[in-house]
Amino acid sequence: MGGCGKGKGGSDVIRARRRTQQNQNRHPSITVTRTTQDRMAEGTVSLAEVESSFQKFAMHGDTKATGKEMTGKNFVKLCKDCKVIDGKSITSTDVDIVFSKVKAKTARVITFEQFCQALAELAPKRFKGKGQEEALQLLYGLIAGKEPANVGVTKVAKAGAVDRLTDTSKYTGSHKERFDETGKGKGKVGREDIPDTSGYVGAYKGQGTYEEKVKEDK
Repeated sequence: MGGCGKGKGGSDVIRARRRTQQNQNRHPSITVTRTTQDRMAEGTVSLAEVESSFQKFAMHGDTKATGKEMTGKNFVKLCKDCKVIDGKSITSTDVDIVFSKVKAKTARVITFEQFCQALAELAPKRFKGKGQEEALQLLYGLIAGKEPANVGVTKVAKAGAVDRLTDTSKYTGSHKERFDETGKGKGKVGREDIPDTSGYVGAYKGQGTYEEKVKEDK
């Protein structure tokens, strides 16, 4: 009779466990179940990619951050950008609660180890009907290799503000007189009262028509 380590299946298990041990040596602070470790060792999910994403989000918005600890704000951003928060199974409130649960009592940040604990809490909620290990693998899949989605956000916000400030159709009073009907600035004419030296009476509407009238009389 074949023992646990004999046969093709047994050899596969041994190789997977060896790879698991190697992975655990690279990340000694992470504690997950053997089933999850075996799956990661077999290439289903790369824990290194998950940790890389953790570091990128941990440093987001803070030039002094080392990437080793993550604030609650950045944890929520990660969960939003990586679709962990779906608005149904998991909300921002759920994420805040889990963050408070896994962090140290007086701390305001979480480590990568605590981050993994938080994911273990969120996984069964995000993927209802799945087993704990499968749900955790699926959650890792949402996060692995991702980075903060912030390209163009600031630019769009500024553009909107500038558009509102430069919409001359909403100007009133003296400011309104500084632009013509197309929104083009009138320059000095729009800022100062320049004396009319044309010789015509103010508000006279026939300026420039004298020569045409003389021709008609002839």
